[in-house]
Amino acid sequence: MDKKTAMEIMVREAHEKDVFTGTWLYAENGKIVSKGAIGFCDPEEKKPITEESIFEIASVSKQFTAAAIMLLRRRGLLRLEDELSKFFPENPYPGITIYHLLTHTSGLPDHESWAMKTFKDDKTIPTNALCVRFLKESGLKPEFAPGEKFEYSNTAYCLLAEIVAQVSGIPFEDFLRKEIFEPAGMLSTRVCHIRVDGIPFENFARGLVLRDGKYSVPDELEEFSYVVFLDGSAGDGYVYSNVFDMLAWDRALREGKLLTPEEQALMYSPGKLNNGEHGSWALDHEIGYGFGWDIYSYPELGHVVLHDGGWPGYVSHYERFLDADRVLVFLCCRYPEDERGYGGFYEGMRAIARGEEPKPIQTIEDIAIPNPDKSKWESFCGKYEHPEDADFIVDEVFMKDGELHVHAIDDGDEMTFRLYPVGEDEFGYKGGMLTLIFGDGCLMFDDFTCRKL
Repeated sequence: MDKKTAMEIMVREAHEKDVFTGTWLYAENGKIVSKGAIGFCDPEEKKPITEESIFEIASVSKQFTAAAIMLLRRRGLLRLEDELSKFFPENPYPGITIYHLLTHTSGLPDHESWAMKTFKDDKTIPTNALCVRFLKESGLKPEFAPGEKFEYSNTAYCLLAEIVAQVSGIPFEDFLRKEIFEPAGMLSTRVCHIRVDGIPFENFARGLVLRDGKYSVPDELEEFSYVVFLDGSAGDGYVYSNVFDMLAWDRALREGKLLTPEEQALMYSPGKLNNGEHGSWALDHEIGYGFGWDIYSYPELGHVVLHDGGWPGYVSHYERFLDADRVLVFLCCRYPEDERGYGGFYEGMRAIARGEEPKPIQTIEDIAIPNPDKSKWESFCGKYEHPEDADFIVDEVFMKDGELHVHAIDDGDEMTFRLYPVGEDEFGYKGGMLTLIFGDGCLMFDDFTCRKL
């Protein structure tokens, strides 16, 4: 397979389907096989993206927070077994260790809703120290006992950043720059708070979201107001970088410039729960989550570590083949509305990196039935019961401009979207992969059956 050509074809197709605008790079044994940039980095579409463009990498940032912890551990300034209360004495959540924070097994409640209220009350963008206040003031119960479950936690990584600052005696942002980015040769990479301090890059790719047929900066939309009040955070995200610096990071790790092989092996080991099982997302080929890395294993390629990032306006992917010496990174600055289409691009690029033939990208519009029979659609309209323990809830189905639409609640966030017919009484939508099936007075999705009210 000509991987260079295959990736270029995949990127062009994804851009034409409006699911990828950004940069990519793929290398083997440290040599670049494929790279490039496509699209514009501003809403006016006057400034083309270049290969040097800087993107927010969102949760891909977590591996740098974990690396900072490992450096301080080597210096004897902390231990993985140290409890949260050692650093924050007023912490009301006993038994949580640095290890639990790193592996998303702490059981800490999420701080973001509390942070929103604090932002509105104080009229200022809070710094990362807000998480320490959250521990003392929120009064929220833990989600579970430490080590009992795996549950992804941005709060945990914000606290890790505060621990780095406290133990090192310098701001977290400065520690990453001096101890990780500069030694690794990542001279375009830094932690930024662009709503607080402004945009420090000339070649900055602005993250945009699509609403009402046009791309906008998320700050301008009420539903994304949290990008402002969380902009003082660090540790869980807010690293800005480009594809060349991410390649430099791969080589610095492989060559042992910052972390020893033994330290990296510990970071790439799946976190263990109290019952001895691995904490993980339970995805195909995934064997667990380590310290800021998802860990996969493939029969022909060996171990692979990766992380994805998503934030309003940005999607990022960084994947390192530990045994095969390959690295894949792609950074996107227009948040793809069609999750199915982006998923096709995502899996296609990863397949090419593994030496497999990619499948064509399919958006929901590609698979929707043309000229469907709408005679029953009115009977689908109405309110539906809310199933217990469901993250995604269909509240109401209604007709608008001759098409079916849904008002739904996804993990507490309200949204409205159009349905596309993909089979007899079966529908999909752009923002997710669920299929909604209408029956006799009911609606079925996932493993739930909801009665029409």
